[in-house]
Amino acid sequence: MPAILVVEDQAEIRDMVAKYIEREGYDCSVASDGFQALRLFHSSAFDLVILDVMMPGMDGFEVLKSIRTTSEVPVIMLTAKQEEVDRLHGFDMGADDYVGKPFSAKELMRRIHVILKRSNVQTTTNILTYAGIKLLSDQMKVLKDGEEVGLTSAEFQLLHVFMKNIGRVLAREQLMTMAFGDHYDGLDRNIDSHIKRIRQKIESDPSAPEYLHTKYGAGYVFGGK
Repeated sequence: MPAILVVEDQAEIRDMVAKYIEREGYDCSVASDGFQALRLFHSSAFDLVILDVMMPGMDGFEVLKSIRTTSEVPVIMLTAKQEEVDRLHGFDMGADDYVGKPFSAKELMRRIHVILKRSNVQTTTNILTYAGIKLLSDQMKVLKDGEEVGLTSAEFQLLHVFMKNIGRVLAREQLMTMAFGDHYDGLDRNIDSHIKRIRQKIESDPSAPEYLHTKYGAGYVFGGK
């Protein structure tokens, strides 16, 4: 049974989200601030974290940064901030999704279902390889030259799409549909943030990528020249 950590300083929102999560049959733990969240996170195993951005003492970005030093667990950010720059900052730090306040509990649960399903995805093609990169889809694991590369579930799904389409130029819209499904409603720029992080993890020099190339005005291509 998936275990979810909800981090939210507003008790009304925290209790409402926890109620819906438990109604779906998931285990749910709650934290009212970033410090409590990290204590819980490091003492238990979680499959997903729902993390508020604006909290006193330690904000959600600081919590996310700390989580990403040891874990690639999926993280959904809750935020009242609507500016694109704030959303992109979160994605650059490794967030998997954003939900803006006020939000529908049903919408949040749909996103939770999608991410948990994505995190446990299995395919009939278990191993994909290309030039030192090995992707093991049944284990949600990526190796570069034999060393494991820590990817979030969103980054893993994107890399999986690229490695199944080596040499093919893919537009952002294609990538969103192929990696996350027809109902994904994230911004095009979110894809750019995920790809930036993938490059940081698999490229020897992200500014001169060997694997993941940009085709300006068209999209991205994995492999080839």
